[in-house]
Amino acid sequence: MKQLLEKITKAEEESRLLPETCANLKAWCRGGILPLWAQESLRELVAGEAWEELNNRFYKNLAFGTGGLRGRTIAAQSTEAERGKKISPLETPAHAAVGSACMNDFNVVRATIGLFRYCQNFLAGESGSAVAPALVVAHDVRHFSRHFCELTISTWRQLGGVASLFDGPRSTPQLSFSVRHLGATAGIVITASHNPPHDNGYKVYFRDGSQIVSPHAEGIIDEVNKVDLIEVGPFLQKNLEGIIALGPVVDAAYAAVLEENVLDPVLLRRVRPKVVFSPIHGTGGIMSVPIMNKFGVDVVAVKDQNVMDPRFPTVKSPNPENAEALSLAMKKAIKVGADLVLATDPDADRMGVAAPNREGKLELLTGNMIGSVLAEYRVGKLKEMGWIPREGSPRAVIIKTFVTTSLQAAIAKAHGLKLIDTLTGFKFIGDKLAEYEDELKEGLLREEGREIDYDNAGHKDLIDLHLKYGTYFVFGGEESYGYLASDRLRDKDANAAVIMFCELVAALKDEGKTVGEFLDEMHVKYGCHEERLLNIVHEGAAGAAAIGRILKSYRKNPPSEVGGIGVDKFTDFGVDDVFDADGKKIPKQDFYFLELENGYSYAVRGSGTEPKIKFYLFAREDVTDSIALADAKRKAVDNLVALEKAIEADADERSRV
Repeated sequence: MKQLLEKITKAEEESRLLPETCANLKAWCRGGILPLWAQESLRELVAGEAWEELNNRFYKNLAFGTGGLRGRTIAAQSTEAERGKKISPLETPAHAAVGSACMNDFNVVRATIGLFRYCQNFLAGESGSAVAPALVVAHDVRHFSRHFCELTISTWRQLGGVASLFDGPRSTPQLSFSVRHLGATAGIVITASHNPPHDNGYKVYFRDGSQIVSPHAEGIIDEVNKVDLIEVGPFLQKNLEGIIALGPVVDAAYAAVLEENVLDPVLLRRVRPKVVFSPIHGTGGIMSVPIMNKFGVDVVAVKDQNVMDPRFPTVKSPNPENAEALSLAMKKAIKVGADLVLATDPDADRMGVAAPNREGKLELLTGNMIGSVLAEYRVGKLKEMGWIPREGSPRAVIIKTFVTTSLQAAIAKAHGLKLIDTLTGFKFIGDKLAEYEDELKEGLLREEGREIDYDNAGHKDLIDLHLKYGTYFVFGGEESYGYLASDRLRDKDANAAVIMFCELVAALKDEGKTVGEFLDEMHVKYGCHEERLLNIVHEGAAGAAAIGRILKSYRKNPPSEVGGIGVDKFTDFGVDDVFDADGKKIPKQDFYFLELENGYSYAVRGSGTEPKIKFYLFAREDVTDSIALADAKRKAVDNLVALEKAIEADADERSRV
C-alpha cells in the first residue's frame, strides 16, 4: 500500500491526477477497509497509468442527494480484479467498481448507516423512546441490484433495525406502495431507472411512501455525510439471518390498488384492445401483464424483450422515451395489427406509447402527450360518473411539474379544476399528496370529530371526503413519461399507467377515434401546445465542471434575449420566492424559467441523475378550428427548432466562461 500511495502522490505532482482525486484515493487506501480485490484493482489502474479512469472514479464522493445515490457500478475501464478471472463478458462482474464516485458496496453501506441513524433519531424524537426502524427494500434487474439489496438489509439488521426484502425483482412504484402498506419507517429501491446498463442507484423513500423531501432529505444527507469511511468496513460481509421475505401477499395488495385506476371495467372487457407490451428486459411484466389480463386486454408480448436482463441487449438505451427502445414492439404491432404499443422502463415507473393513426401508421407519443390525453379522458369520465361535479371543483386537482406542457394547465382550467405546478421530480408531487392527506384528516376531525384509517378506507369514500375536506387528486404527471392517478402510493407508476392507457384506447376505439385525433380535438379546444427537449451531455469530471459553469452563468448573467427574441421574465427558483396555487412556497433549487416576448418559454435545469443539463422549450399558438391546426403546429415546431439552436449556441459559450 505504501508503494501505491507513493505512485499516487507522484501522479498528482505531475498533474496527472486531480487534487480531489488524490485526496479521495489516499483516504480510501489509508482507511483500512479495502478488501484484497479492491487493493489489487487500484494497483492495476495505477500500474497501467489509467489516470483519466482514476479521475472519473475518485474526483468526488458519490453524493447522497435528495433522492439517494446513482452512478456507475461497472467502470468504463474495469480491472481484472473487479471482473473476476473466469467471468464471461456477458455476466455481471465479480465486484462493483472501486471508487468514491462509484455506486459500490462501500457507498451503499455508508448510505445505509446514515439513513438508519436518521430514522432511529426521528422515531426516538417522535415517541420519546428507542424504537427499531423498519425498512422495506426492493430492486430491479440491474447488475448488482440483488447484492446491493442484501448488503443494505444486512447492514440495517446489524445496526438493530427490522428489515424486509422482496423475493425477487419488483417495480419502484410497488416499493412506494409497500412502505405505506407495511407501515415501514423507510424504503429503498435499488435501481438506476432508465440509465445505461453500467449504472445503478439507491433511491430512498420515507414512511409516507414518497421519495424523501425537506426536512427529511437534509437530515438524512447530514447523517450520511457524518459516516466516516472507517465505519463501513465491519458491514461489508453480509449476514442475511432474520430477514423478512415479501411475496404474493404484498403483490396482491398492490394489485388491488392498480385495479382502482380502472374507471370503466365493462368497456375495457367489452372492447378488448390488442396491446403489444414490452418491459424492455425489466420489471414491468411482473404486475402490468396480470392486470391487463384481468381486464380482458389482448396482450401480445415482445418475446426478445420479455426476459429480465441487466445488459438490456436489444436496445441502445432502456428508456421508453427513445424511439429505438420501442422499435421491436412497433414491428410486432404492425405484424399483429395491434391497437397500441406500450413499453415500461427497467423499474417500471415510466411508460412509453406508440399508437396507430387513421392510416394505420404507428406514431410515438411524447410524455407530454401521454399525460395530457390521460388527464383529459379521466377528468371527463369522472364527471360522467358523477364522482366530481360537472362544473368542476377547486377541491379537485391536476398536478404537474413546471417543465410539463401547459396543455395540462389549460385542461384543468377548462374543467374547473385546480392546477398545481411543482419542481421537477415526482417526490414534489408526492409531497403535495401528503399535504392533502393531512388536510383531509384535520378537516374530518375538526368538522365531524372522527379519525380515518386512510390507507384502508374505500376508494370512493376517500374521493368524497377529499372533495369535502381536502383536495381530491385526479391526475398527476411529468413530461419525462411518469404518471399517477392514485394517492395509495406516492411515486409515478407505469403499471397503473399501462392499464389506464388501455382503457383510454378502448374508449376511443369504441368511438371510432385514434389517439392522434383525440389529441387534435384537445388542441382545437385548448390551443396548440408544442414542446421540445434539448439535452446537453457532459461526461466525467470535466463535464461536471462545464455543467456547473452553464448553471452558474444563468444566475450571474441571465440572457436578455435568445435568438433575437426578448426575455420578458426571468425566474430564478434558487433565489426568487415562488408560490404554488395553494400558497405554499416552492423549495429553492437551481432551476430557471424564462418567458419570452412572443409567448413562448423555456426552462433550464441540471439533471439530478445523469451527466447532462436539460432545456425544456414550450410553444403555444392560438387555433380557431381544425383546419388551422396544421399551420399552427408547423409554426410552433419551426419556431421551437430555431429557439433550440439559439439556446444550444448560447450554452456552448457559457460552458467555457
